Amino acid sequence: MNTLRTAESVSPKHPDKMCDQISDAILDAYLTADPKARVAVEAVGGHGKVFVVGEVSSYAEVDIQAIVDRIAGPVELEVRLAVQSPEIANGVDTGGAGDQGIMVGYACSETPELLPLEVILARDLNKYLYKKWPYDGKTQVTIKGGEIQVIIASFQHANHDELKEAVKSWAGTQKYTNKCFVKYRNSNPVLHINPAGDWQVGGFEADAGLTGRKLVVDNYGPRVAVGGGAFSGKDPSKVDRSAAYMARKVAVDYQKRFQAGEVFCYLAYAIGHELPLQANVIVDGQEKLIEGYDLSPNGIIKHLNLLTPIYEKTASYGHFGYEDFAWEH
Repeated sequence: MNTLRTAESVSPKHPDKMCDQISDAILDAYLTADPKARVAVEAVGGHGKVFVVGEVSSYAEVDIQAIVDRIAGPVELEVRLAVQSPEIANGVDTGGAGDQGIMVGYACSETPELLPLEVILARDLNKYLYKKWPYDGKTQVTIKGGEIQVIIASFQHANHDELKEAVKSWAGTQKYTNKCFVKYRNSNPVLHINPAGDWQVGGFEADAGLTGRKLVVDNYGPRVAVGGGAFSGKDPSKVDRSAAYMARKVAVDYQKRFQAGEVFCYLAYAIGHELPLQANVIVDGQEKLIEGYDLSPNGIIKHLNLLTPIYEKTASYGHFGYEDFAWEH
């Protein structure tokens, strides 16, 4: 707990996050009309144009232009969607995983959300500032020994002095008083507020975005390894999404069962194979086998009810730590 630990968060108007939301909104639209749709949609956007590319196998028709305009504003759109590869489809149709990959689940006792404290602090600060400045923005928090050491906040259209006062106001309201965190007023952090200067141009006007480029923000922060697969735009036959959710579910269950300080869960799959090739948990440093779960793709989909259109709301502030997601309890 006495080492420096840092995490960042980005606002929903960050260009990468807008691409995540576009991909997941398209997925939700397909699942609403066709729960068995196979979807793998990527978006790249910037400077007045959005490209939507990927594979979709579905009888449904989706108004992609309307989705993109709702999330990104009126932009030029180019769509290139093909059907899913028949070889991949054959493996999935028989109940196999839609791809190979390693999925990492994590839970810890540091916060009520069972996530690392630095992740929760950076996320909560971002949400707080976004309510005041609903634009492109980033936050970053560094902690050590239970105290905040450094706070960074950069928000589009935010005046430096007003943003600084908002950061101080947020920090003074923090309620984390457990063993690993002392309230802000008991520490003296360094503040970097709009460190490159106040800025007015953000989002797709300033930068390009890409689906899946905020992997660490989507997961558990930089202190916890990620398997490597992005989530947004993928239907749950893709285990790099669904099994990552299941790994979180297992980690949460084992943390609660053993009242553990820290739990890691590891799942690994081969494309076209039904069961994982690796399935284990590390509970406070002790390895245990995972028992009592159906870890096949179809078992995960059924257990977590993943064929429903729930995905756009995962694409803003991370996929873990929210009670309305089935993998959290």
